[in-house]
Amino acid sequence: FKQKTAYEIVDCDWSSDVCSSDLIKDKAGVKPERARSMIRLGLRAENARTKLLPNKEMPKAFRMLTHLAMESVMKALDHPEKSCWTNIFAPVEIMQCFGLQCVSMECLSSFMSGFKIEDYLIDYAQNEGIASTLCSYHKNFIGGVDSGVLPKAAMSVTTSMICDGNINTFRHMEQKHQVESYVLDIPNTYSPEAERYVVGQLQELIELLETKTGQKLDMNELKAAIQRENESKEYYKTFLKEQKHRYYPNTMTLDLYMLFASHLNIGTRETLDFFKCLAEDVKTYPEFNGKGILWVHLMPYYQETLQQYMNYQEKYYIQACDLNLDYMEPLDAAHPLEALAKKMILNIYNGPYERKVEMIRHLVKEFQSDAVIHFCHWGCKQSSGGVMLLKEAMREENVPMLILDGDALDRRNSHDGQIKTRLQAFLELIDNIEEDKD
Repeated sequence: FKQKTAYEIVDCDWSSDVCSSDLIKDKAGVKPERARSMIRLGLRAENARTKLLPNKEMPKAFRMLTHLAMESVMKALDHPEKSCWTNIFAPVEIMQCFGLQCVSMECLSSFMSGFKIEDYLIDYAQNEGIASTLCSYHKNFIGGVDSGVLPKAAMSVTTSMICDGNINTFRHMEQKHQVESYVLDIPNTYSPEAERYVVGQLQELIELLETKTGQKLDMNELKAAIQRENESKEYYKTFLKEQKHRYYPNTMTLDLYMLFASHLNIGTRETLDFFKCLAEDVKTYPEFNGKGILWVHLMPYYQETLQQYMNYQEKYYIQACDLNLDYMEPLDAAHPLEALAKKMILNIYNGPYERKVEMIRHLVKEFQSDAVIHFCHWGCKQSSGGVMLLKEAMREENVPMLILDGDALDRRNSHDGQIKTRLQAFLELIDNIEEDKD
């Protein structure tokens, strides 16, 4: 095997003829279920490789994270009748109590891009009438389900937060594939009335889940999940505090995998074990003397230049991505529905953009970040609309910030030459700032 991440498993030497992207696309057109089987086979092979022949640079905790991410997707593909499509802000803690594996539309799309078939799926969606201006994550997901490559989930749950595309995409799935969808309408500002409003919706969601699964919600099980979530976040905070002074090797792909732990599987015992290992393992790593970078929004994991400068590189180190830190306050386990309502309403990605700006301002001080990089994903109005407000805030904090534009998913919209020129100039800038201080 080559030392590849799961997003690149189609390049593994073990079976280039069985799992090549071209062969998957060929099968998708005539036997989509065969293409799906090839994808499942590839995922199993990569999961086995990371257990038997792990990348020596990958820390122990990140190996656990890789298995968590891979197995989450495999469960959704192997047992779609027990899976639930979500966005990353949905109250997955509730769905877990009903035995449903939550997997976000964006994460499924990322894995399809990892197999290098996103061009086929995006074109499929556009050829059936989906607007070309829609976010590539959504087009990739729609093309995957409509073509039959991705199986139908039992249901979908999303929120009104950040991305208005989720609601329309899941509505399309409901109309075309009869996948029942529930949308949580989240108020922009917090108040006791807003909390009660969301709690009422959560109660409706629970009733729907009880009807679909034929089982009653065990409130004690939900409380236990909330408590594990609180413990997980405390371990994560311990890791982040220790990481300020230590080099814990990572990659952009691993930072994306963090969403499986911080969101899609938060509250599970496996996730708690991962965060505990993360907090303990980082203490065994050496002092960090490079440049700490806070990443904002999505990561174009496949960009060659970004891989070269960010993957397993001590000189320029991604400290964290704000998507994994969107709500870090402890939850009231004694009142789980109220706690989940508050978690969504006060999320930094909900409400006015200034909420996110203030959180980033806090994080760069807390992490002592040397710089901020914000990737504006093509088709995402949220990432492009408020970025200059964040730029101004970072100027006030004297923290250099780079804005990169591109497509985090579709390689055809990649502009590596432009990104290389801008990134190299920016890194030279932050290097010179340190030299000037000396």
